[in-house]
Amino acid sequence: MTTLIASVDLPKWVPGKILLSSDSLGWNNVSLRSYRYTGLDVEVPAMSDFMIVLYRQGVTPMQRRFDGAWSKEQCAPGDVSLLTRSQKSHWHWTAGIDVTHIYLTQTLMSKVAESVMDRAILDVRLRDILRIQDPVIFQSVADLVAEAENPGLGGPLYVEAIATKMAVRLLRQYSSVLSREPRQQGRLTPAQFNRLTQYIEDHLAEPLSLEDLANTVSLSTWHFLRRFRDKFGVAPHAYVIHRRVERAKLLLRQGAFPIKEVALQCGFSDQAHMTRTLRSRLGVTPSSLRPQ
Repeated sequence: MTTLIASVDLPKWVPGKILLSSDSLGWNNVSLRSYRYTGLDVEVPAMSDFMIVLYRQGVTPMQRRFDGAWSKEQCAPGDVSLLTRSQKSHWHWTAGIDVTHIYLTQTLMSKVAESVMDRAILDVRLRDILRIQDPVIFQSVADLVAEAENPGLGGPLYVEAIATKMAVRLLRQYSSVLSREPRQQGRLTPAQFNRLTQYIEDHLAEPLSLEDLANTVSLSTWHFLRRFRDKFGVAPHAYVIHRRVERAKLLLRQGAFPIKEVALQCGFSDQAHMTRTLRSRLGVTPSSLRPQ
């Protein structure tokens, strides 16, 4: 049985300077690392995650052996390489490059595939693609880079939504899926709506992930995203931010807690974070909402 390596261990086989990492940000089922590489010739063991490579700086001839066959391309900024999980590969390039790697877990890809195809999924594989230009993938990676550089309110939830969009794009355009029988679809029932909104209200002070919210109503993340938008008219992370702002307004007007405590009770990282959010959304500061 082949032992699959974790994405965090990739530098053992592909040495490079880490420029950016999501390792400490609490993301679920997706991770990010940006690297600066010199020219290298490396053999990479089979990985446990699907890997998306976005070339950021530098132009180089790129060769890769995947499943016994060599591919050769000229890779430049904006290009993307895909590597499926559990697949050994051999890479060779000669010039210095900066790249961003996005790693998507098998759990995420299988759940999204099940939802998109309305079938139980046995396996997902990405096609052998050394170079493509895809605006959806490019923008998704750019959004993840921006979030890793400047984490914001509802970060893990926001990241899961981006990763889910990226997974759908990969499944539609660049994958093969082994599936079983069809599944049924539907909408959020009144009971699911009540259970979900109550869960959000009860956990506003805590990090809320897309997977947590989907599990509350026993849905896959992709089905949950579609049904949530149908019901609420906005994405889950936008609704959660709205509820945090409304809770903060209420507590500030009551005046029973210090502003710092209100920020924590409403799920903001600190008082400054709450101040920025209230100013951008309401045009007010926390102190202006306090009783006179």
